[in-house]
Amino acid sequence: MIQSMTGYGKSKLEVAGKTFTAEIKSLNSKNLDANVRIPSEFRELELPIRNKLSQSLNRGKVDLSLQVEKHAEESSSKINTKVVENYLKQLQQFPSSTKGDDNRLLQIAMSMPNALSSEKDELEKEDSEAVYKVLDLALEQINTFRTDEGKVLKEDFELRIQNLTDLLSEVKSIDPERIEHVKTRLRKGIEDLKEKIDENRFEQELIYYIEKYDITEEKTRLDNHLSYFIKALNSPDSNGKKLNFICQEIGREINTIGSKSNFAAMQKAVVQMKDELEKIKEQLLNVL
Repeated sequence: MIQSMTGYGKSKLEVAGKTFTAEIKSLNSKNLDANVRIPSEFRELELPIRNKLSQSLNRGKVDLSLQVEKHAEESSSKINTKVVENYLKQLQQFPSSTKGDDNRLLQIAMSMPNALSSEKDELEKEDSEAVYKVLDLALEQINTFRTDEGKVLKEDFELRIQNLTDLLSEVKSIDPERIEHVKTRLRKGIEDLKEKIDENRFEQELIYYIEKYDITEEKTRLDNHLSYFIKALNSPDSNGKKLNFICQEIGREINTIGSKSNFAAMQKAVVQMKDELEKIKEQLLNVL
């Protein structure tokens, strides 16, 4: 099933007094172009986050925004236990009026330098897990969005390919008339010259001319390419690049038929085929 590269996903998760919000938007692009915006305290997770985006979304211009909101005021300070214990041991060695007053000694120790740490040394595991979980939920949403958009694209492709198939059938029905038209026009041209001609030589030249403008192989190849496009469209994986390649082959055959047609009715059908093909190419830009 094909997927669109256009998508949107948003998820929220509440963990340990915090709200984690992940919002992902994506547009079409030849490769993965990810713009990641996350709080500074989570910067160490940026590379794993980018890897998740690459594995899940594959291609597209992706914009990820991660926000973390604290529900209540939290103190970022922590007691440096070992430092405080060391201060207490040193204070207990000095004779003073506070000796034996553990509460007073603790107050003094807590007022000493480095007794408190104002910043977290490491990102808490619970926070990291919350980030990955909220990201996975958002990725699930955007992939569902992409799949739904892919279904719409698939229906449009099937319509365009059917239109091309119908136009090809029209070309096939016109072809015998075109050949007769070529024969008539050549004979009329000879008659207008008022010259006697060798009928055998004329037939040979006519055969050469008709073979030169024969489109039997082009019709067959175009028929095969249209069938192959539908087959690739219904494959389990989204394969926009492959469909684009097939589209190029379809265009090559249509152009060749147009250059060889030399017949107004057929050229009109070719113009319509080119119009349908351009619509397919435009939509293929959005296919993953």
